[in-house]
Amino acid sequence: MENRRVVVTGLGAITPVGNTVKEMWESLVAGKCGIGPITKFDTEGYKVHLAAEVRDFDPRQYMEKLDVLHSDYYTQLAVAAAAQAIEESGIIGTVAPERIGAYIGTGIGGIGTFMAEHQKLLEKGPKRVSPFFIPMMIANMASGTIAIRWGCKGPALPMVTACASGSNAVGEALRLIRHGYADAMIAGGAEATVNPLSLAGFTNMQALSTSEDPLAASLPFDQRRAGFVMGEGAGVLVLEEYQHAVDRGAPIYAELCGYGSTCDAYHMTAPDPEGEGGARAIADAFREAGLDTDAIYVNAHGTGTPMNDRIETLALKKALGEERARKIAISSTKSMTGHMLGAAGAVEAIVSVLALKEGLLPPTIGLTEPDPDCDLDYVPLTARKARPELALSTSLGFGGHNACLAFKKAEG
Repeated sequence: MENRRVVVTGLGAITPVGNTVKEMWESLVAGKCGIGPITKFDTEGYKVHLAAEVRDFDPRQYMEKLDVLHSDYYTQLAVAAAAQAIEESGIIGTVAPERIGAYIGTGIGGIGTFMAEHQKLLEKGPKRVSPFFIPMMIANMASGTIAIRWGCKGPALPMVTACASGSNAVGEALRLIRHGYADAMIAGGAEATVNPLSLAGFTNMQALSTSEDPLAASLPFDQRRAGFVMGEGAGVLVLEEYQHAVDRGAPIYAELCGYGSTCDAYHMTAPDPEGEGGARAIADAFREAGLDTDAIYVNAHGTGTPMNDRIETLALKKALGEERARKIAISSTKSMTGHMLGAAGAVEAIVSVLALKEGLLPPTIGLTEPDPDCDLDYVPLTARKARPELALSTSLGFGGHNACLAFKKAEG
């Protein structure tokens, strides 16, 4: 079986802290918080009033008016991020259509459409439900729409592994290219769940922060943390076989050199209390990267829930060894973006690539009261200059899904 090198040649992002990769990166390294009062609906009667919303996004910059009307918001976000990444990479037209595909992860898919059409059913009857309801709602439609738009006739699938969806999409795309099933892939994640039903569901399972202060709501690794903040957005990477990228003079951000994917097989929503599944995913990605170094940056899953952050800390120690874990730098950009669910892993993969390329580590803002159980270096409060040789991005999802991506500089 082939074992080809895979590089990142394009990036695209729509996030609560910026609607381009450049805007997002500048916001993150400046410690800008994208969390604020929910504006999409009236939160009276809710315990939670904050979210990390995408702002000033116009899908018509990327899609025709009719296509916007016939697509869910999550698909619009995905198409926009893909358009940015594809334009930057210049990949279309350089590979046969059968050799490029699209893997776009999402935790829930078109839940906004589901809610709107259900309301029509209740108020106006079955004849008023849109004929586009099903194709707008289903979780594969972001990947399908991207494949249709850019003529990608290779594998086109959704990855639906809750909060690990974006990372799994990128990791599985890596394996396709590495083993010769594709020459390039458009991979990432998208989510649009800032709506009344999602907020009620996550609130009632006691997953969300009820803080009224945007700067004290998403507090990864802080002993005051009390839940995550719901976010939305999309991140997309263009992945390409190394030699193909070199031959055509493509921009190369980094090499995607490792991927781990495991399951806790433990509980519907809670992680394995020993962190075994997460540790194996991290260890697998690290081993696959083949780079024995302590100069590591980890973009942690870091949700700000009491259990996740403690167990993720434990998983890092188990995967890398206690001594090495204490030398590495870790941060959670969810302190600024909130938790973008199925988009989180893809956006955080982009952040990891940029940290490696720019030699600058985004901070974990709000971390003023460290939890004694979270006793590693989480780059608190302000960005830090560094020269990481390896960047890891971790994602842990409901259902026990764990994923870790490993990136290194692409050199020769």
